[in-house]
Amino acid sequence: MAPRDPLAALEAGKRVAEDLAGELVGTYILILIGVGSILVDQRVKITLLGVALVWGTAVTVLFYTLGHISGCHLNPAVTIAFFAIGQFPWKLVVPYVVVQVLGATIASLTLRLLFIGVDADLMQSHPAGTTTTDAMAVKELAGVAVGAAVFFNGLIAGTISGASMNPARSLGPAIATMNFEEIWIYIVSPVIGAVAGSTLYHFLRLPNSMFN
Repeated sequence: MAPRDPLAALEAGKRVAEDLAGELVGTYILILIGVGSILVDQRVKITLLGVALVWGTAVTVLFYTLGHISGCHLNPAVTIAFFAIGQFPWKLVVPYVVVQVLGATIASLTLRLLFIGVDADLMQSHPAGTTTTDAMAVKELAGVAVGAAVFFNGLIAGTISGASMNPARSLGPAIATMNFEEIWIYIVSPVIGAVAGSTLYHFLRLPNSMFN
């Protein structure tokens, strides 16, 4: 077995650290802005349309800012779904999920400091981020498409289930407020939906040769 190149190992470790930092910061910003919009809505009524627009815009901006760094998952369900279809290395699944939940938790604690007495409001579910790493989909307008998907999901499903597509968005506030009532629904369901949807797309996707 050839000896391992220490410089290559160092570079690989640096790359992983950058990926994890991108996910941590991105998830923190997403939850701070998104959940913050929910708390603002409780006071000045920016409406469901406004909240959904904030989430969609935040996801779009973060996609273009962090997509080239970490892939801009910002969502454990997305990370697990990519792994399920062979688009993400297994050894990074747990680290990604950990920093995503950590970022969401820190953001939730920040909001508790900024908005006194918001524990109940923090647990209200509204849309959260998702993204794509498909080579056919990652084009100039991919971020807009992802943001639009989050926006319309929140607009349509917001009053039904809260439209929380992101386990980190649900688990972060739960940890910050120590309120885990029915939290399993918002952890398991998005993962199942993301895996099912990505698997279906993976098998139905037309080969590149058909577009040439």
